[in-house]
Amino acid sequence: MSALGHRLSVVLLTYNCAHRVAPILERLLELQLPIIAVDNGSRDGTADVLAGYGGIDVVRLPENVGAAGRNAGAERAHTPYVLFCDDDGWYDPAGLSKICDLFDEHPELGLLNARILVGDEQYLDPISAEMADSPLADEPALPGKPLLSFMAGAAAVRVSAYKEVGGYDERFFIGGEEETLALKLAKAGWRMRYVPDFVVHHQPSLANAGGLRAYGMRNTLVNAWLHRPWRSALRWTVFTLADTPKNRDFAKGVWLTLRALPWIVRERAPMSAELDAEQIILDRRRFAQRRPVFSRRGWQPEDPASWESASTG
Repeated sequence: MSALGHRLSVVLLTYNCAHRVAPILERLLELQLPIIAVDNGSRDGTADVLAGYGGIDVVRLPENVGAAGRNAGAERAHTPYVLFCDDDGWYDPAGLSKICDLFDEHPELGLLNARILVGDEQYLDPISAEMADSPLADEPALPGKPLLSFMAGAAAVRVSAYKEVGGYDERFFIGGEEETLALKLAKAGWRMRYVPDFVVHHQPSLANAGGLRAYGMRNTLVNAWLHRPWRSALRWTVFTLADTPKNRDFAKGVWLTLRALPWIVRERAPMSAELDAEQIILDRRRFAQRRPVFSRRGWQPEDPASWESASTG
């Protein structure tokens, strides 16, 4: 184990990836950090593959609990900071010492998002480009760019902040599950930043993507009604329903959202007007990027300069 292993651990979440996880494990083991692998009830022997590698603490969950499986890993970690990793990516060793230093130097930092390089071509993930061009109001004393959300498999967290807000909510399962955790962190005063010197390599696997679209739609709608003032929640709901393709996933997403109504009513706790104003800026960017439904010819996205004024609209 490297000297950094007393400050930083890896929490790897796996599911039915026995046939492809070996290269990921080899890359992660090269980091010489404590590795906690949480297997989400795989049925293909993934947990046995993990157990065959020395130096990996394997947590076998009896069923697939989605993103909340990461909570079990965070509980097992003995370091103040954790790297969350999916079973189709690994972190570059360069920059890991720096993120630990940033957490040490800035106690208000709860989460840092890495720059994502995709595939063998190592092209920049468009989400990273969006984060680098964040329109949110900056705090110059903090590193990187301000965020109000993140990518689950490309994030380092302060374990105390993660536990303070309860980690991932099992009810969200997976599919945009970062959104509600991010807003819980923001509501609690924790800062999230995009740091491009911190790099994750992503080899996308689409094995389970097809069944998650309905959950993604449900999650963003439930998140809006749990955390946003009613006007903002309604505006986001109309946008989401209009922008989502009308198919079986759409119908299932609506049904799952309706089933969540008692949960929303019971736990709704809108964020402050100040925080919602920041979220509205990001909403405006999403609205501007959506092409008109009935008139697509000659369409151009809105000038990004207008996003910053959204909080006054």
